[in-house]
Amino acid sequence: MLAVLHKSVAKTPEALIQSAQNDAVSVSALKDGFLAAHFSSSRPGSVVVNIPSSGFITYSSDAHNPLFPRLFGVFDNIFCVFEGHIENVAPLKQQYGLSKTANEVNIIIEAYRTLRDRGPYPAAQVVRDIEGKFAFILFDLTSKATFMASDADGNAPFFWGTDGEGNLVVSSEADVVKQCCAKSFAPFPKGCFFTSSGGLQSYEHPVNEMKAVPRVDSSGEVCGMNFKVDVDTRKGNVGMPRVGSDANWSGKF
Repeated sequence: MLAVLHKSVAKTPEALIQSAQNDAVSVSALKDGFLAAHFSSSRPGSVVVNIPSSGFITYSSDAHNPLFPRLFGVFDNIFCVFEGHIENVAPLKQQYGLSKTANEVNIIIEAYRTLRDRGPYPAAQVVRDIEGKFAFILFDLTSKATFMASDADGNAPFFWGTDGEGNLVVSSEADVVKQCCAKSFAPFPKGCFFTSSGGLQSYEHPVNEMKAVPRVDSSGEVCGMNFKVDVDTRKGNVGMPRVGSDANWSGKF
C-alpha cells in the first residue's frame, strides 16, 4: 500500500522535512504522477485512488504476504487501506455496533468516525484498543483529515518520508518510499499514530512527547531520522478538548 498526501493536508514532522531539504536526491512524488506510475508498473492489478488537491492512495492485492493481507474500503468519503490483521475483531465489532460481516477496514473507519464525531475516549485509547499486527492509512475527504497508525510492536512493515516538495509519503514497502524521499526515509514508529493536526503521537505513552533521533549508516553519515518516545518530556494537555455538544473533533485528535 502507498499514500502520498499533499503538505496542505498532512503536517509532516519538521525533522522529516529538514532531512528532505538537506538531500539533493529527493524528488516530487506527485509531479506527473511519478510515484503512482512507479508503484503500478511493477504491481499488477494496482488500484490508484486520486484525491483531488490532496494526493492519492494506491494498493495492490498481488503477491501480498499472507500474514499481512491488504484491505481497502470507502465509506462516507473516508478512504482506508489496511495491511495485517486485528486479533480482537469480535469485541471491536460489538463496541462500534458493526455487523458480523465487518472486516478490519470497517472497524478502522468506524473507530475514526467515533473520534471525529465526538467519541468518548482519547484517540490514543481508541488506537490502543486495537490488538494485532497491522498498519493503516485513512483519509477523510470531507474534513481533509489524515489518520494512520502502526501496531505496538511494529510487526507490520510501515515506512514514511517527505518528498522534495514537502509532501508526506507513506507505504508498507521501503523501496517505494526511498524512490522519492532518499534521506528523509524512516520506519514509521511502532506504537504510534499520526494525524493531520495532531502530528505524530505515541498511543503506548500518550503523556510523552516524541523526539527525532538521527539515524547513522555504516559509514557514520547521518542518513535520516527515527522517532522515539521522549521519556523526559511530558505533554501539558493530553486530553481531547470537549467544547460544545456538536463539535467536530476531526481537527483535534
